Amino acid sequence: MITAEDKEIYDALREHADHPSAFLAYNQATLHFRADRVPGTVAYRRSGRHVVQLCGPLAPERHRADLLAEFRAWAARERLRICAVQLSRQDAELYAASGFAVNQLGRTYSVDLERFTTRGGPLAKVRQNIARAKRDGITVAEITRSAGNTGDARSATDASRADELLATIDARWLRAKGRHVKELDFMIGERTGRGTEHRRIFVASLGDRPVAYISYSPAFGSRPGWLYDLTRRDPDAPVGTIELINVTALQRFQEEGAAWLHLGHTPFAGLEADNEVPGAASPAVTRVTGLIARHGKAVYPASTQEAFKRKWAPHVIEPEYVAFAGGVSFPALWNLLRLTRAI
Repeated sequence: MITAEDKEIYDALREHADHPSAFLAYNQATLHFRADRVPGTVAYRRSGRHVVQLCGPLAPERHRADLLAEFRAWAARERLRICAVQLSRQDAELYAASGFAVNQLGRTYSVDLERFTTRGGPLAKVRQNIARAKRDGITVAEITRSAGNTGDARSATDASRADELLATIDARWLRAKGRHVKELDFMIGERTGRGTEHRRIFVASLGDRPVAYISYSPAFGSRPGWLYDLTRRDPDAPVGTIELINVTALQRFQEEGAAWLHLGHTPFAGLEADNEVPGAASPAVTRVTGLIARHGKAVYPASTQEAFKRKWAPHVIEPEYVAFAGGVSFPALWNLLRLTRAI
């Protein structure tokens, strides 16, 4: 059930968010700080004596610095230390000016749907994989998961059946990954929760058996469109299944006039000294993220994720940042690594 508070949070996202991954702030377990005198919201989760914030303040431009100051004052009263992740360059400069230590954490990738085409050399491998999936019998369809407020019993039954199908894919994916599966719990989408009615899901089937799906969330702001935010795939799904799902969704979005498809954030990818905010970087964070980027394939597959996103020939690749209030302590760094599941 969507509450009045949920609606206020969603409205703040739709009106003020200018980050491709901002809808992740609507995840069910994410909390929201709101000030009495400043409009907008700050998305966060608590981890011990730390509070981990997602994206920058979701507020009108003229109020963003004030909302951040209110959030810092609240955290100080609660004796919590702030770590903010997935900050845009504009966010990073705001946080640096507010005294945070700020470092590049990774990159985000976006496709301009007006310019996207599957023709040409850059997507040759994608075309090959899609052709292979089709030869193996894979078909893709968008499914309806919510019955809305129609009171239609058939629609409710269809929605329930759709969730059952998705749950079977989840279960097989988890069994294949094992108990030590690593994923960005705070920094990826989710299949259920309060954002369900706003997401779109495309499912691949082999005959009558669903074998994979991708969930897409709305993206707002200066590059509106959709965010590729969650993938689940059977280990025995044919090669090219995910590519076929994504190109089907991408072409549907193009037909509907959507402007952008955002492929999301990859931590520890594309770390470059030139991307840092001058004078704001923490040497400790630089060392740790650099080590993971160079040698951390066993604990986090940044290169694999980046390769998948690059195969779609993204038109915009931008750095994203992490910020720490009051300097970088070992507990704060430990919480960051746990958050990104790098440990």
